[in-house]
Amino acid sequence: MSSTEKVRSTKLKFKGEKTKKKRKRDVDDEGRPSGSKRKDDDKESDAWVLPDNPNEIRGPTFLIHPSDPSPVTINFNSTTNRVVLHVLDKDRSEDDQEIPLLERTPTDVSQVWVTTRVAGSPTVNLRSGTGEGKFLSCDAHGLVSSDRDARGPQEEWTPVVMPDGMVAFMNVYEKYLGVDEVAGGSMQLRGDSDEVGFRERFWVKIQHKYKKEAHDEEKKKQEGMAGPSKIDESSTNSIYQAWGAGRSVVSAEDKKELKRARKEGRLAEAMLDRRAKLKSDRFC
Repeated sequence: MSSTEKVRSTKLKFKGEKTKKKRKRDVDDEGRPSGSKRKDDDKESDAWVLPDNPNEIRGPTFLIHPSDPSPVTINFNSTTNRVVLHVLDKDRSEDDQEIPLLERTPTDVSQVWVTTRVAGSPTVNLRSGTGEGKFLSCDAHGLVSSDRDARGPQEEWTPVVMPDGMVAFMNVYEKYLGVDEVAGGSMQLRGDSDEVGFRERFWVKIQHKYKKEAHDEEKKKQEGMAGPSKIDESSTNSIYQAWGAGRSVVSAEDKKELKRARKEGRLAEAMLDRRAKLKSDRFC
């Protein structure tokens, strides 16, 4: 390869990730895309975006701290099973154009953590995206490590989204994760801060498809709370009573009585009475 030939940069891909096919878009006479779609729908599913609330922090996660003079990322060293702080501009030459902080994306799998959570829980677990999948943990003394295969209380983090969009992570001891400068000018992660300051704030980037997934879940939840659930007498009868040949039989009586019973809190009792009337005398 000649010295003048540039190395082609490629997008970071993960094992098992499907290649998204490009689709043709209609354009107008001036070559501009026609139609008006929402901006979020136009984003690629694997595009890196900022979360708006803690529930959206899930899946592959990129953690950046805006340290001075150069920002750092929280990396996992699979050889030593240790968490390290990597200076983003360490390998950048003077000729390279500086990339704005919020436009940066991971260039190596060691920079990516996989965020998981138990459904309904405000806490998350951060597992390394490379190696054997170690969890980021913090003990009672504020020492941060990443050498555990199983999750426990010390591997739980509560993300707190600040008004400016940055995120702080609180551990089980109600202390915050932060970047601390030690002797020699080097930096390390600590988990013993009582308050959220500059050192405890991180820019967190997730993939767009997981943000959309969280939004869809919240939308379904709100729709479910908006009104009473539909009374499905046919499905309920098929669970408790069978007529053979896969038939589903419902009462011919007016369903207004069921709606009235639901308001009064005795829906199950009313449906039981209707099923009892459907039984044949031969089997009673």
